[in-house]
Amino acid sequence: MQIRKASERGHFKNEWLDSYHTFSFGEYFDPKHMGFKTLRVINEDVVAPGAGFPTHPHQNMEIVTYVLSGELAHKDSMGNGSVIKPGDVQRMTAGTGVTHSEFNNSQESPVHLLQIWILPNQQSLKPGYEEIRFNPEQKHNRLCLVASPQGHEGTVKIHQDAYIYASLLGGSHAVEHRIEKGRGVWVQAISGVISVDNILLSKGDALSIINEEYIKIAAEEDAEFLLFDLK
Repeated sequence: MQIRKASERGHFKNEWLDSYHTFSFGEYFDPKHMGFKTLRVINEDVVAPGAGFPTHPHQNMEIVTYVLSGELAHKDSMGNGSVIKPGDVQRMTAGTGVTHSEFNNSQESPVHLLQIWILPNQQSLKPGYEEIRFNPEQKHNRLCLVASPQGHEGTVKIHQDAYIYASLLGGSHAVEHRIEKGRGVWVQAISGVISVDNILLSKGDALSIINEEYIKIAAEEDAEFLLFDLK
């Protein structure tokens, strides 16, 4: 197991964006942190009111957006347009090429989100879009599957052997996860404090796990986190 401390992430800030990069991204490059298995990007972004990312292109990537607070307005070249709120999980398959924009939908409050990129299992896929809402009760004191390669159980479909779980753990509660041989797990702490087999993770910290069969994640206080199970 290896900890990725929040304070050690790459950081970019300008007048409208405050962004922390778990893995190499943009002008931040660290050969020791190029991704984990097929997980390529986790950016924690805070976007100022009324500001955002103007229209820009992507290719050959599975892009998942997870809003933590505020509202994010999305538009893309496939004709999709929506406002993503906390609880929504958005998946965009960039495939042969898409353009999109993402703006804070509020003129008063910032929007806080995680942008996640996963390498697809094949190149030049047909671009696609999907958005599903998960209420807090679905994530309360359990691992709630929100993305999977089959798109089953009401999850968004990722074109990769990757599973994403979201959880809201109350203080003193715990969940367990079994890891199949050859797979790895990435735990990304979002808020509060959790322990993974007695390793403490606070907001923004992460833990990579390989060569383990089983992990237990316990809340030291009310906490939110994501778990990635990857081939």
